[in-house]
Amino acid sequence: MLWLICALTFLSLTGCASMGSGTVAEKRDVILDMQQAALTKLYKEKPDTRAQLRDAAGYAVFSNANINLIFVSAGTGYGVVNNNLTGVKTYMNMAEGGIGLGIGAKDYRIVMVFHSQDALTYFIENGWTAGGNADATAKAGNKGASIDGEGYLGNITVYTMTESGLALQATVKGTKFWVDDQLN
Repeated sequence: MLWLICALTFLSLTGCASMGSGTVAEKRDVILDMQQAALTKLYKEKPDTRAQLRDAAGYAVFSNANINLIFVSAGTGYGVVNNNLTGVKTYMNMAEGGIGLGIGAKDYRIVMVFHSQDALTYFIENGWTAGGNADATAKAGNKGASIDGEGYLGNITVYTMTESGLALQATVKGTKFWVDDQLN
């Protein structure tokens, strides 16, 4: 029974983070609009990040929807990696799964800053991350609050910003990022 609940939850979550229908150009525009909104929010909350992104080898911005049901966490999303050296944009998808304690759902943005070309290339070609996550979120639009943070993974700095959700969770999770063949 638990596996059925998890499967249904993941399928519904996939729909929440879905790009929906539209042409390739329309889907890219949706991702670029999401990226611009996330960067505007990040620059407002942490003004020093503007220079950090400008001076980096590149950066990525992802939109992610996550659900946690007692012991299981799952999420899915999409985004774009920007190579500052070449100007190339690589559109990518993501999926995550984890175990831990918690309950809730949230919609959040991830901004990754790649401090070396090797880190950026490795991310695009391999896309795996693993780590822990603990958060408390009660947010809808501009109302409510969340505890967001930043992390450092070698030559990558990661910022997270919650858009909306209600969640209390502590999980160990893995995330897979992969190139979107349809949008590149």
